[in-house]
Amino acid sequence: MISRTGKHALQILGHLVRNEGKWISGQDIAVATDIPANYLGKILNNLAKHEFVESRKGWGGGFTIQVKAMTRPISEVLEVVEGPTAAESKECVYGLGQCNDDQPCPLHQHFKPIRGAFEDMLNNVTVRDICSLGEIK
Repeated sequence: MISRTGKHALQILGHLVRNEGKWISGQDIAVATDIPANYLGKILNNLAKHEFVESRKGWGGGFTIQVKAMTRPISEVLEVVEGPTAAESKECVYGLGQCNDDQPCPLHQHFKPIRGAFEDMLNNVTVRDICSLGEIK
C-alpha cells in the first residue's frame, strides 16, 4: 500500500526528526537509513521542493527537517513522493477495474474497514510522530 519510495521518504524524515535542529549530510542519512545515496538524493530533492526538508550546500551543510513540516500528516509526504495512495485512489485490492459497494470484488467487504483505518492513519499520523518509530536496521 506504500511504495518503496514512500517508505524511504518516511525513513528519511524519521531520521531527520530524531536529529531535529542538526544539519545531516546525505551520506550520513544514506548510512543511517540504508538507502542508496543516488536514490536518497532524488527523494531528498523532492522533499526539499515541497518544504519538508531544507538543504544547505557546502561545509557544515546537508539536510534538516523544516519545523513547519512536523505537523503535516504523512499522507502529504506520500502524495509528494508517490502520488495518490491505494487508499486515496480507491484501487481494488483484488485488482478489478471496477470495485465499489454496488459492484464489490470478493474481498471488498473485508478490505473496506482496513482501507478506512489505513486512510485514517495516513491523515492522523504526523511527520513528528514517525520519530518514535526508532531507527531502521
